[in-house]
Amino acid sequence: MTTILRKSVLGIAGLAFAGGLAAGPLHLGDTPTIDTSPVAVVQADKPAVDKGKLIPHGVQGEQSRIDLGDEQTGNVKAIIAATKKAGMDERAAVVSIATALQESKLENLGHLGDRNDHDSQGLFQQRPSSGWGTVEQITDPEYATLAFLKGLKQVDGWQDMPLTKAAQTVQVSAYPDHYAQWETQAADLVAQHWNS
Repeated sequence: MTTILRKSVLGIAGLAFAGGLAAGPLHLGDTPTIDTSPVAVVQADKPAVDKGKLIPHGVQGEQSRIDLGDEQTGNVKAIIAATKKAGMDERAAVVSIATALQESKLENLGHLGDRNDHDSQGLFQQRPSSGWGTVEQITDPEYATLAFLKGLKQVDGWQDMPLTKAAQTVQVSAYPDHYAQWETQAADLVAQHWNS
């Protein structure tokens, strides 16, 4: 009797399964929607940048932010490439980008005529008359960044200074505290582009 009972149970289960396959899936209420929006993919071979290294001393004061165009983004990438070429780390790139954000909004500025601050030009508003290089050199993003970084390397303990003090020591600006407002955006840009 157990064999007959077992065959009956298996036969009924088989019919139920076959009937379910023939009938298709049960439809209970609304059809669920599937999210087809793009998903951000992080490439395993490109490690994330440690945000703690980018802003080790915290930010000072209110932060500013601007939208960047293609030229400005290209200049960010050029600053990062020059920083790597100089053998310096992500923090140096943050200081450089924040400085260029303050000085030129990351635009490679030529001579601005009457609006020019003496003979300042380029991303960092460097002056040929102050020994930064020729106009052609200081309006080359790689050269200008390497010149800025050379000055930064000469600042003893720049890594342990607030960004605005390190930048001001190199730039000698009439507005020494203005660099601080760009630290968050500069760090975000380095995090985004350092490993790209």
